[in-house]
Amino acid sequence: MSTVAAISTPNAVGGIAVIRISGEKALDVAERIFSPFGKFKKKVSEMDGYTCAYGIAHDSGERIDDCILTVFKSPHSYTGEDTAEISCHGGLFVSRKILRAALKSGAVTAEPGEFTKRAFLNGKLDLTQAEAVMDIISAKGELELQMAETLREGAVFKKARKCSERLLRLLSGLAAWADYPDDDIPEVEPKHICSELESVSGELFSLISSYDDGRIIREGIPSAIVGRPNVGKSTLFNCLSGCERSIVTDIAGTTRDIVEETVKLGDIVLRLSDTAGIHDTSDVIEGIGVEIAEKTIETAELVIAVFDGSCSPTTDDFDLINKIKNKKCIAVINKSDAGIVPEFSEIENQFIHKVYISAKENTGISRLETAIEKLFEISPDSFSAVSVANERQKQCIESALESINNALYAIKSGEMLDAINVLIDEAEQHILELTGEKITEAVVNEVFSRFCVGK
Repeated sequence: MSTVAAISTPNAVGGIAVIRISGEKALDVAERIFSPFGKFKKKVSEMDGYTCAYGIAHDSGERIDDCILTVFKSPHSYTGEDTAEISCHGGLFVSRKILRAALKSGAVTAEPGEFTKRAFLNGKLDLTQAEAVMDIISAKGELELQMAETLREGAVFKKARKCSERLLRLLSGLAAWADYPDDDIPEVEPKHICSELESVSGELFSLISSYDDGRIIREGIPSAIVGRPNVGKSTLFNCLSGCERSIVTDIAGTTRDIVEETVKLGDIVLRLSDTAGIHDTSDVIEGIGVEIAEKTIETAELVIAVFDGSCSPTTDDFDLINKIKNKKCIAVINKSDAGIVPEFSEIENQFIHKVYISAKENTGISRLETAIEKLFEISPDSFSAVSVANERQKQCIESALESINNALYAIKSGEMLDAINVLIDEAEQHILELTGEKITEAVVNEVFSRFCVGK
């Protein structure tokens, strides 16, 4: 493989910037653009792994910046290859100038995720661990970071590998039976095969049982603030988002389109949408807004239904309740500062989860946040048994489970062992695809294309 280089620190001004070079000729490239200071200075190629040198980066002898060079030698590096990292002052111009010097000296520009991809290809990481690296980079909270660290330590790989080994034992037994059909081989007894397959199925199912919790931690909860016009939806949206994202007036129907914001409540992230007031209207533009709001309800995993508690419920309020009755929702009784009218008990009795707030006075918001956190209560214990990280991993496991279930059905239906062997082998291939031990180049490229350049 070619020697690649990229700036591994963010594309912004900072204290330092790091230019990473990796590949067979990484140390040669670094030697051409870096000269160490000191009486007993060594050439870069003579430096030991895990050592640093202070010196200057230069381009054809022209001084660029004072730098520190760190050397990692194969195979004891992140990529498994010889690697040099040059730490310079964190200016955009200076870091790019050093990168250009490296490229002129024989390196080529690294693709997104190139360094982690090489770590995977060189056996330093399995594919699930490599994917966890990006989760660590994008972590927005403590739980998300803990989960990503668990996956990076190889939790999914270890559990998948145990399942793979059990399937391989079944396959080897079936192979021996195929060669010596008259011999008594316990591993091919239908009861034994069923027992093993059911056990592996249980292990794989437990692997993805906490997937939804993990997805909520990583991606956030699609949430919609809904209600009839002028009940305080946009004011509440602004309270939760901490800024004036939605226009707020006393005129009903001010919000006519979806306004979106990402809001963090403790360890839970809401992908929050402020919607148009849902009501019957003859206004064409308002009608489009209502239609979009109703579609948003369909896709939301959390509905925050806002009602004006200072006045009697309306037909629009009850119509909204019918629209959200099958959704996970919290009723927000707004305008509590004006007093809740007795007639509003008809609305209150329709909901298990309800809170009283004054969005205008910004009171009761903490109670709403607590209610949401309890509704989606997630702790490290919810994924301590290991949670898969993404749809690719989930699809691999679901495909393996489908093949195992088909094999179990085939055994119980009296199918020949040859057919069962094929189904077990399918399950094994899906698990190997999960870990990256058997996977196409196209899938590998797709995984690492989501990485940032320099990682």
